[in-house]
Amino acid sequence: MAITFQYNKTSLQSLEKNLKMRVRALPTLKNKESALRMEVKKAKDEVAILDERMEKAITSYDQMLSLWGEFDTSLLRVEDVRMSVRKIAGVRVPVLDEVVFVEKPFSLFSSPKWYADGFVQLKELAQIGIEQEFSRHKLSLLDYARKKSTQKVNLFEKVQIPGYEDAIRKIKRFMEDEENLSKSSQKIVKGKREREDALKIEN
Repeated sequence: MAITFQYNKTSLQSLEKNLKMRVRALPTLKNKESALRMEVKKAKDEVAILDERMEKAITSYDQMLSLWGEFDTSLLRVEDVRMSVRKIAGVRVPVLDEVVFVEKPFSLFSSPKWYADGFVQLKELAQIGIEQEFSRHKLSLLDYARKKSTQKVNLFEKVQIPGYEDAIRKIKRFMEDEENLSKSSQKIVKGKREREDALKIEN
């Protein structure tokens, strides 16, 4: 990214102001990026744990596969998923508060005795599945914010700060050269005048 500037004091002051602002903001950005990196790791671990729980739940569901044909699926449904929003390292993420199930009553005498266990198992599967969705969404939001943060840190650290420093150096060098030229030309003019004055005196 080329930084546009002019070789004058106003441009120099503007560049110095921009540089100071970025140098001040960089540690905060780095801290945010570091915090997001940690949160992304935690979220990945959380997703891995939920995947493992789901595997176990499916395995135990599969063991009763032959019985599930008898199960009346209209007896249980998810009525509501209650959630809230929380900020993690400055990023708003959804948090699962509660999964609300609706159970239709059934006769314990006329239904197979494993029905009660079946309800527990189905609720667990649904709960874990919904938790997985929330965790994956949280991971995706945090990872996106972390990438953006890393890009901004890199932009400041590797592009803008060195760019501003280079531009400031060039302006200062130009202004010093201009000042030296001005002093040199003043000396030349002064010397010329002194020689002219000396000639006048001689004549």
